Amino acid sequence: MLNTLLPILLFAALGLAVLGALRRVSLWRQGRPSKVDLIGGLLAMPRRYMVDLHHVVARDKYMANTHVATAGGFVLAAVLAILVHGFGLHNRILGYALLFASVLMFVGALFVYARRRNPPARLSKGPWMRLPKSLLAFSVSFFLVTLPVAGILPANFGGWVMAVILGVGVLWGVSELFFGMTWGGPMKHAFAGALHLAWHRRAERFGGGRSTGLKPLDLEDPQALLGVEKPKDFTWNQLLGFDACVQCGKCEAACPAFAAGQPLNPKKLIQDMVVGLAGGTDANFAGSPYPSLDGSGKPIGEHGGNPHQPIVNGLVDAETLWSCTTCRACVEECPMMIEHVDAIVDMRRHLTLEKGATPNKGAEVLDNLIATDNPGGFAPGGRMNWAADLNLNLLSDKKTTDVLFWVGDGAFDMRNQRTLRAFVKVLKAAKVDFAVLGLEERDSGDVARRLGDEATFQLLARRNIQTLAKYSFKRIVTCDPHSFHVLKNEYGAFDGNYVVQHHSTYMAELIESGKLSLGQHKGGTVTYHDPCYLGRYNGEYQAPRDVLNALGIEVKEMQRSGFRSRCCGGGGGAPITDIPGKQRIPDMRMEDIRETKAELVAVGCPQCTAMLEGVVEPRPLIKDIAELVADALIEEVVASQPAPAKRKPAEVH
Repeated sequence: MLNTLLPILLFAALGLAVLGALRRVSLWRQGRPSKVDLIGGLLAMPRRYMVDLHHVVARDKYMANTHVATAGGFVLAAVLAILVHGFGLHNRILGYALLFASVLMFVGALFVYARRRNPPARLSKGPWMRLPKSLLAFSVSFFLVTLPVAGILPANFGGWVMAVILGVGVLWGVSELFFGMTWGGPMKHAFAGALHLAWHRRAERFGGGRSTGLKPLDLEDPQALLGVEKPKDFTWNQLLGFDACVQCGKCEAACPAFAAGQPLNPKKLIQDMVVGLAGGTDANFAGSPYPSLDGSGKPIGEHGGNPHQPIVNGLVDAETLWSCTTCRACVEECPMMIEHVDAIVDMRRHLTLEKGATPNKGAEVLDNLIATDNPGGFAPGGRMNWAADLNLNLLSDKKTTDVLFWVGDGAFDMRNQRTLRAFVKVLKAAKVDFAVLGLEERDSGDVARRLGDEATFQLLARRNIQTLAKYSFKRIVTCDPHSFHVLKNEYGAFDGNYVVQHHSTYMAELIESGKLSLGQHKGGTVTYHDPCYLGRYNGEYQAPRDVLNALGIEVKEMQRSGFRSRCCGGGGGAPITDIPGKQRIPDMRMEDIRETKAELVAVGCPQCTAMLEGVVEPRPLIKDIAELVADALIEEVVASQPAPAKRKPAEVH
């Protein structure tokens, strides 16, 4: 009886799964067009899944091994089950292969079950709690019904009672893993995730690549959308990416805003976009809510929407979007390589460009950028006051130079001026041929772009590119990771292609080539804070440490360092929008620092310096890497004329 029902059950489930897939695809296609290599992406998908994706998953060895066993066993078991029990290919070799796949899947499912018995707070509960049981039901049922095919048990083993029991097990497992894969449920991530990897919005991330620059808006096209207002305003492959979320909560655990009690949870934000895609409310969300100031969390079930309804004040509150520091910790940790920050900035663009609804000091800063080319609204003529006594070469006088020193808006900040002067001292000590733009330099546009003002960003970018086109230089070097990132990764979309380096990278090169004579650091113990826009955005973790090591400093690493460094809270315009939380992000980072018992914090970003120095004392001293190098420079002894010989005193007779 079971042999008769199995093919019907399998092919019925497959048919329903195909219908569900077509329905899901129709939902994704509500989004805007996006150019992708459909065939090439599908061909590349297996490698992206088994190599690129598992580079991220492998950070958690337990889950990596569990995923390999469970997912690998399921895929192999599903294919073999269709061949053996669907098409009736009762071959002993195929039978043993299916037994092996079922055992592999069963072992993986046991580990999933063990993790779910006492799950960490970041994991979503609800339907996800039944997933390990469904995996076990599928693997055990197909193992038992395949024993006669392998010749281990007789074909009529157990009679009709066993057939009913196994039939229920097969129905349970097949329903969850086949039907649920496309109609909804925990296994939806497997179907959507595979296609998400194939048609990812940032295909450059695969094969060891890096892609972190924001995508530009076409402001010349009158039909172009100025940001995302409704779910259907996302591109179709962004909507597909939201569906790939496995609700593991690693983004939630890494998010500094969530930890600070600000009303942002990256996992819930993505799930809210999924709700908006299909229509409905968030009542079935089984994870952590958005934080609230009273600590109870924002109520679940009060937000809803559909593809054609505005997102803000429907699916999410505006303050959720403005809480993000754009640090990319969520993106870095996501095992499905979902782009949370892209989605947040896309929605911010609509609020800023269409609604003019940038909160707190946002509008003032954007007005300042337009009026004075700097966010603080300072008189542009004061941009070089910090260097009045340094006799710096202006590129307008030289026309050509080896290094263009991009000063950035730290020129208007008294604290950062010390960093700039220290770096100039280093450049001069190394006899570098360098120059500055002086009054011709404008803000790079980073803050405007992160606040969603693409128009002001593009205005500033084009003006800077026009200025740079007048001169010849080999590279741009800057002390500001935000300017570094924008110049390096985002100006290229407007034909501004340059070799750009952070000052830590350039100083590491100067030290390695022997152009700097350095003594040893004479202070106390040192820890190093990785800036988000240098590390996660651009992959530069080693150069700052090489510089510190050259000074004889053994860095006392924080628990959250490198690609898992905690944000200082200064990125993405967060200090400008200033959304309240239960605590401040820089205070949390200072606690990380205090755990090392370091006496000094080395930094490589003016915003990190400002945020960390804003923490009330007692706290360690904060110094930029350039200041530490400048302090350790061994001054050259200048040869002088020999002093005239002293006359001998007259002898007394």
